[in-house]
Amino acid sequence: MGWLNLEEKVAIVTGGACGIGRAVCNGLAEVGAKVVVADIDEQGAKQVAADLKDNFAGDHIATATDVTLRTSVDAMIKAALDAFGPPGRIDILVNNAGINIPRLLVDPAGKEQLTEEIWDKVVAINQKGPFLCAQAAASVMVKSGKGGVIINMASESGMEGSEGQSVYAATKAAVYNLTRSWAKELGRHNVRVVGIAPGILEATALRSDEYERALAYTRGITVQKLREKYKKAAIPLGRSGKLTEVADTVCFLASERSSYIHGTVVNVSGGKTRA
Repeated sequence: MGWLNLEEKVAIVTGGACGIGRAVCNGLAEVGAKVVVADIDEQGAKQVAADLKDNFAGDHIATATDVTLRTSVDAMIKAALDAFGPPGRIDILVNNAGINIPRLLVDPAGKEQLTEEIWDKVVAINQKGPFLCAQAAASVMVKSGKGGVIINMASESGMEGSEGQSVYAATKAAVYNLTRSWAKELGRHNVRVVGIAPGILEATALRSDEYERALAYTRGITVQKLREKYKKAAIPLGRSGKLTEVADTVCFLASERSSYIHGTVVNVSGGKTRA
């Protein structure tokens, strides 16, 4: 048995086809968990699941999941239970699926102004998604009597706000408080709820060229200046974070080695501040 004792644990990772989600899937599979790679990108999810089998062995599956639809989330849960039961169980849920579309509240030039459509899309994925997934997974965890762990992916912007990213920051602020609130409700059922707030990381799907172009515009700077700002950010460790460092944190928080960590959000940002 490994130090984390996650062998044979069943873990669902939403947004598992790329970026942080893919790194988390790799990390969990490496320590022996059975991973359900859930993503709206079905082909991407299938490729990750296949790679997990090739690189780490074990049982892993992919499921096409739209976290904004209850029917799709229910199908994700059923796929996990069908694949890894009986006894059907879910030990770990990583609420990682997310989206960020930079926009200004008011753009006099009319190029990148926040619309209802964008607001609704970001809120649906980043806020409604974790609710639907957590409710469905927690129902299984509570019914099993064996508990489990729910890990919500937040962001430091959820505490501090972010220029050009108001709706994203607002949804991540909601994740902070959903984490704390669900912890108060689910602790009695031996279901731990914790969050992770990554800082500036190496490139992910969220940090695409289109994202950087839009964010640079909202801040009145060039993409090159934006990238230079990343490098000069007030990070005491002097570098961007690695996706594997977030994945390692997920594995620790999912394990019994962190059994008294509950109802809080762990900052994984190299000590970054807005100073």
